[in-house]
Amino acid sequence: MTDPIRTQLDSLIVNDLEYLEMPGLNVMLAHDYYPEGHQGGVGIIQNGHRIATNGDIRLEPMPGQWSPIPKVGKRIVDRESQEISVRMEYPDEARNRKGFNPIDYPDLNFGYTLKIRPEGKSFRIIVDLAAPLPPEWIGRVGFNLELFPGALFGKSFSSENGFGIFPRQPIGCGADHDRRWILTEGNRLVVAPEIDTMRLTIEAKSGASLQLIDGRALHNNGWFVVRALVEADTTAGAIEWLVTPHAIPDWKSDPVIQVSQVGYHPSQPKAAVIELDRNETEIRAVALLKIRDEGGFEMVLDGPALDWGAFLRYNYLRFDFSEVEEPGMYVVRYGDMHSLPFQIGSGVFTERVWQPTIEYFLPVQMCHVRVNENYRVWHGLCHDDDAIMAPTDFNHVDGYNQGPSTLTPYQSGEHVPGINVGGWHDAGDYDLRVESQADTVHGLALAFEEFNLTYDNTTIDQESKIVELLKPDGKPDVLQQVEHGCLSIVGGYKALGRLFRGIIERELRQYTHLGDAGTVTDNVIGSGDDRWVFTEQNPHRELGVSGALAAASRVLRGFNDPLATDCLRISRELYDSARETDPLVRLEAAIELFQATGDSGYRHAIIGLEEAIVGNADRFGWLGARAIPLVNDEQFGQRIRACLQIYRGEVDALEKKTPYGIPYEPHIWGAGWGIQRFGVKQYWLHKVCPEIFPASYMLHAVNFILGCHPGSNTASFVSGVGAKSMIPGYGVNRADDSYIPGGIGSGTALIRPDYPELLEWPYLWQQTEYCLGYPTSDYVFLIAAADHVLNGS
Repeated sequence: MTDPIRTQLDSLIVNDLEYLEMPGLNVMLAHDYYPEGHQGGVGIIQNGHRIATNGDIRLEPMPGQWSPIPKVGKRIVDRESQEISVRMEYPDEARNRKGFNPIDYPDLNFGYTLKIRPEGKSFRIIVDLAAPLPPEWIGRVGFNLELFPGALFGKSFSSENGFGIFPRQPIGCGADHDRRWILTEGNRLVVAPEIDTMRLTIEAKSGASLQLIDGRALHNNGWFVVRALVEADTTAGAIEWLVTPHAIPDWKSDPVIQVSQVGYHPSQPKAAVIELDRNETEIRAVALLKIRDEGGFEMVLDGPALDWGAFLRYNYLRFDFSEVEEPGMYVVRYGDMHSLPFQIGSGVFTERVWQPTIEYFLPVQMCHVRVNENYRVWHGLCHDDDAIMAPTDFNHVDGYNQGPSTLTPYQSGEHVPGINVGGWHDAGDYDLRVESQADTVHGLALAFEEFNLTYDNTTIDQESKIVELLKPDGKPDVLQQVEHGCLSIVGGYKALGRLFRGIIERELRQYTHLGDAGTVTDNVIGSGDDRWVFTEQNPHRELGVSGALAAASRVLRGFNDPLATDCLRISRELYDSARETDPLVRLEAAIELFQATGDSGYRHAIIGLEEAIVGNADRFGWLGARAIPLVNDEQFGQRIRACLQIYRGEVDALEKKTPYGIPYEPHIWGAGWGIQRFGVKQYWLHKVCPEIFPASYMLHAVNFILGCHPGSNTASFVSGVGAKSMIPGYGVNRADDSYIPGGIGSGTALIRPDYPELLEWPYLWQQTEYCLGYPTSDYVFLIAAADHVLNGS
């Protein structure tokens, strides 16, 4: 095993990764700064669980997604005093009324230094203001620390002035009852004292007393907040807390057995990954057991497991059982622990793996229809009043930015007819982004074309605008979904004379709506609740849509010929009119159009990009591979294969970076969608150049998505798929603590610098949000590709 990096300390110290550490306790400061996603400021990981975050000065007791946040300076570590500090200031001019989710900052300019300092098994949080607060801001600025609700429901709290239970839902709280937000108040707060692994004490050593606030009073996705107001005429030590999270002596994380929650094909590589605490010295026996029909297990294969080494904060073992091919249900045992059951069988990817995405998730996301499932109505007919031309010189809260012109014959405020058809609601919102529509169409069209996905279990009636789940109508569901996406894109193009950028609710109250999509608007044109339609000039998106429509035109031919004709015409017009600065952006559209038309002009365009492809094999080599059999040019094929041979070495290096044989490098969002995209590209590389690229890289991506990934939550990232899956999910029904079968989340996020996390919580979009586009279509493609490759179909 790799030497442990954590010595058996009985007090906190600053480690090499610049956070405070002792067994069972980590305290971070400003490693992450994504407070709108509950990552940032002071964060606490206690006995293996992140229980607190966003410790920082805030201007509201319950900040929301669009609340002001400070500009973060450089983290300073004083190893002599063991103090970690960072300079902060309001406003952050990079966010003030700019960009995605523009924040409207109030008229307040002040700076401060936020510090954490170890004190035995406790630590101090200290805030020094550069100057006293202006008088008008007294009582409005405070230090907040957010506590994760999902771990606290039903647990107790107490202060010298009161005690109680953390409630499952906010009761009596409301915008007009600010005192009811406060669960208790005092100078000393104890959280979950009855549970050793969660007990946390906070003492106010200077400044105002502590308030324990139910942050859900104003925001469904709020957390519990511990807050102390900044008092008048204070600077140094304006806030000082002593925080004591109870750390279990000599605590070590439990081993975690990571396997695909679905299972494995007999002929694919198979390996369980065992995640161990870095200080673990006992290596236990590992074995593969077959489940017996009469009960109990049959030993099939036992260790030893390979010591892979260190990754992030853990050590890893790999237990390879590729030699086992007998069909059946199995578990992996490590010591006295067992994984959940999984299958080995040739039909593992054939049924009930990609299908839930097609027969549940995409239908539920469909706009401009009513969606039924037997007794259930997923949502009523929605947005039939689409849409009103967006105002000019306007930046919407969700990132849509209409410039000085509408770029269409319509003026701001005019109704645009013909776009109340087709499309899917994007992720947890009710907007239609053109790129998410196009990317979904593109991936599904290629999956249908490549793997003949004729599966049918849904009735879609475009004329009556009614969808019935679990009722076949004799038409391939994948084709019907391609059709639905194209109806939206084509309808918008015909109405506007160009692509729409997006169609979205105009008011924040509508945008944050949770529940039946049929209640967002009244479906009456011009009544004041109609969505806005935005436009833009964006050659990158135009070429992306061009490629998607060209691919769709091929599979829609013979299914919906008029729509197929429109798709191809619009694809060619977009291709011809786009004025991109990066010529490689044109490559995929040229490939799709050449397949759709056989026009030699597109062939010449592909060949003309040969040099650029060779110089960018990591980004575009897979498209170069796709092009080899299409263009049938000997020199092109030789040069692309030669550059791919070199690129194979880069992929080999990526395989060795993690115990999963796949690169895991998330930014803020979990890396699952990027790994799916990597897997799809590997399929094309393997298909065209099997002598260079094995199928194993693609299959590593499949295993990762389905449960073999970092962290203690080994769930499949696809809700409802596998023995354990990502439930609940961040979908439009998240307020119900529920999920949509077949929805794909981004998965395990990285709490910087080294803590992988996948919480069971419906409101963390960077971990569990269902998104349209390639996150959805890549999953369908990837699973169908695995089935195709492994079964030789």
